[in-house]
Amino acid sequence: MLPVPSGTMVAVTPIDEPAAAEPARLTPLRGDDPPKVGDFALDARLTASASGVVYVAHDDEQRQAMVLLLSEGASGDAAARDRLAGAVNKMHIDTVIARGGQGQDDGRLGRKFRAEDDDPDSGSVGAPPPLAPWVALAYDGTARAASEADRLLAEVDLSWLSTQGRPSGPDYQHYWIEQGRPGIWRLWPLPWPGRKDRSGWLSILASWLLMMLMMLLAVLIAILLFQNAPPQQPPPPVPTSASGSGSGSPPPESSSASPSTASGSPASPSTSPTETPSGGPTTQSRL
Repeated sequence: MLPVPSGTMVAVTPIDEPAAAEPARLTPLRGDDPPKVGDFALDARLTASASGVVYVAHDDEQRQAMVLLLSEGASGDAAARDRLAGAVNKMHIDTVIARGGQGQDDGRLGRKFRAEDDDPDSGSVGAPPPLAPWVALAYDGTARAASEADRLLAEVDLSWLSTQGRPSGPDYQHYWIEQGRPGIWRLWPLPWPGRKDRSGWLSILASWLLMMLMMLLAVLIAILLFQNAPPQQPPPPVPTSASGSGSGSPPPESSSASPSTASGSPASPSTSPTETPSGGPTTQSRL
């Protein structure tokens, strides 16, 4: 398939039967491609245009599908979203596996819509912009599937329309024709580091069991550390000067006689100072 310049209106011609049986040509994913859309993990690029990108993907049961995701410009155009929804509603019910994104929950095949109920940002105050419309279709790995993908992309950007009358004046092109990057997508729950798919229930269960085992081990270590510790008595209170003076108990007094009165040694003449009524000391002699 030859690349078509952005904004060029070309007609999508059907391919012959021998070419339809050939395997489709795939290209690797780019840096701006999402790892997953809805429940489908993306494997490679099938085809692309200004209106969107078609990927080869697989679901959790390893069933292959091709996922069409509108571009950033087409997903912001209400008319482009309606054209995609109308083209999907005209398809066979077995061809459409699932659909999602903004404006894809109405119509004959609205039952195929898968809402992002587990997304924590959905329905919250100040939520980010809605997801870009997408649809997952049955894929058999042949070039016929790639031709069907090109037909859907042409339905969105109207490139299948032929020129009406004689061209005169400026050419027509969509205002979002230069915004060909994949539309808004979100991935929740987050995958394991280095993986491109959502973690399964076995991985989540193993992580929970490992976390509980680590918590029980931490509690057991704490019990072993503190169960054999000797009990410690608190130190006795230290009396302070304030507590000793305010206790109300009188200081101890000695009941023994003074050594000067109990001893039988002769008294020697001495003078002892006594206090006079006026307050001054006087000297008395003892004979």
